[in-house]
Amino acid sequence: MGRLVILGGGESGIGTALLGKEKGYDVFVSDKGKIKEKYKQVLIHNEIEWEEEKHSEGKILNADVVMKSPGIPDKVPLVKQIRDKGILVVSEIEFASKFTQATIVGITGSNGKTTTASLAHHILKQELNVGLAGNIGDSFAKQVLEEGFENYVLEISSFQLDDIVDFKPHIGVITNITPDHLDRYDYQFEKYIASKFRIAMNQTKDDYLIYDADDEVIVNYLENNPVQSTLLPFSLTKQVENGAYLDDNKIIITINTNQIIMPTTNLTLEGKHNVKNAMAASTVSHLLRIRKQTIRESLESFQGVEHRLEQVLKINKVQYINDSKATNVNATYYALESMDAPTVWIVGGEDKGNNYEELFSFVNEKVKAIICLGVDNDKLMKTFGGMVDFIIETQFMSEAVKIAYKLTEAGDNVLLSPACASFDLFESYEDRGRQFKDAVRNL
Repeated sequence: MGRLVILGGGESGIGTALLGKEKGYDVFVSDKGKIKEKYKQVLIHNEIEWEEEKHSEGKILNADVVMKSPGIPDKVPLVKQIRDKGILVVSEIEFASKFTQATIVGITGSNGKTTTASLAHHILKQELNVGLAGNIGDSFAKQVLEEGFENYVLEISSFQLDDIVDFKPHIGVITNITPDHLDRYDYQFEKYIASKFRIAMNQTKDDYLIYDADDEVIVNYLENNPVQSTLLPFSLTKQVENGAYLDDNKIIITINTNQIIMPTTNLTLEGKHNVKNAMAASTVSHLLRIRKQTIRESLESFQGVEHRLEQVLKINKVQYINDSKATNVNATYYALESMDAPTVWIVGGEDKGNNYEELFSFVNEKVKAIICLGVDNDKLMKTFGGMVDFIIETQFMSEAVKIAYKLTEAGDNVLLSPACASFDLFESYEDRGRQFKDAVRNL
């Protein structure tokens, strides 16, 4: 089959290595950092060659195909060298999709993709044999190797879409597009938008693209860059002929005159953005012929996603909420929008060129104190300093939570919704969220 070199020994890298080995490739895994012990053991057990804390060019530039971790930017000199040699560079989803005949639902977007993917999987698994992968859970490649599901719901980032060639989901979903990760796209929003739309790049009229018709960025892009796919928009504000819309607290989904109506009154997820996530997931389910009763019951039983507006504990009548997954301003917008009590807001981390303006009205209306939790908090202090009575900075989660505890009174909320990446102080947004929950439990 040839030589497969994998850059990055994380979940997607190890999964790809196992699948590649099974399919007869000569596999080599190279990680510039340290490989986690559990992954190392898998490589050793499967006799796959690997290296860590370096990239040996001699062992990499003789590849036939390179699978690079989505975390590695194209600007890295090694990646440029690989491309200059004409070696094919692919993402895990591109590589693994070659080895499965399954029906694929691919979900992308700046926000809401994890919730939409988890919710779609929660509904589909009631009646179908279906896996959940991509940016979430076990690696897609590993599941293709070990599980062989007939259907997959994949949460897909723009970075993974940047390295597809033939990948084609039968059903694509774009939840929304707001400025995020612009540091990876030369600070050009257009490039980031085009990257998201790669989800429909290989689709034909027999495939479907589900998207938010209230999102001007998506609508304008589609007008100027038509796709082949059959379009199924969803909207909270206008009626749509084919797709989903909201009418008097009911979701109405129509696909080729086949209509289903779902009440939203018992949705477990709160907030307008979650009605949209429910519309997208229900449209997917309707397309895959899941019974209306199953969809309705699943929407009512879905428990949400960890680190996404997750209610942690109530202490002295103060609600602590973990929204660590809010790694951009738009996600924090949803969080603050859904606050219905005076809020102490914990924000900060690695800023990706954020513009905080859209948050101003919520901060003025709902936020009583701000705790900046980052290595560099200058921008936050300058931006919000004049808007609240208390603005404090810290580099420790335990301290942030203790300060919040002191600043609250009965009926308040404490919200961790950072609007930034976590890598300045934490391993990941999950690590940040868990530290927050531990600190709350230790109060």
